[in-house]
Amino acid sequence: MHVSPRYTRRGAWQLFAGLSVADGQVYGQCRERKRFVDFQMFLLEVIIPAALQRGVHTLALILDNGTTHAPKRLEAWLKEQQQTRGWPLTMQVYWLPKNASWLDQIEIWFSILQRKLLQPNHFTSLEELKHAILAFISYYNQAAKPIHWSYTIEKLELKLGVN
Repeated sequence: MHVSPRYTRRGAWQLFAGLSVADGQVYGQCRERKRFVDFQMFLLEVIIPAALQRGVHTLALILDNGTTHAPKRLEAWLKEQQQTRGWPLTMQVYWLPKNASWLDQIEIWFSILQRKLLQPNHFTSLEELKHAILAFISYYNQAAKPIHWSYTIEKLELKLGVN
């Protein structure tokens, strides 16, 4: 693709997103920065309220080891929040192995977002980009379904030469 030498970058949003593996619904929030405090706010403002509204009994967070998730601090912070706020749900945190983010189903959805909305495209402002992303999430959720893995253990073992 040819990129014009006159292209001017206008900034970026950090998209925090979560996927319900039970029904394929996506939850997202655009934030200006990508820090642990921003991830905490995403959990407090989006993920936990959605889980409570849906009557979820156990919220399982499947996360990579990125610094945004602050692996050393997250579980203690979640426990403190649960005790302070009295949430009627159990929280479990599962950490993916390093370099295995491909195991996280939200990465499949990020690929869909990239192909269907972000590339190639041109947004005239950050607000237009944010609106387009949130509108895409809403549109996607209208027909969302659980992701069914097509990759089997047998295929993986064959690829790795394990027998």
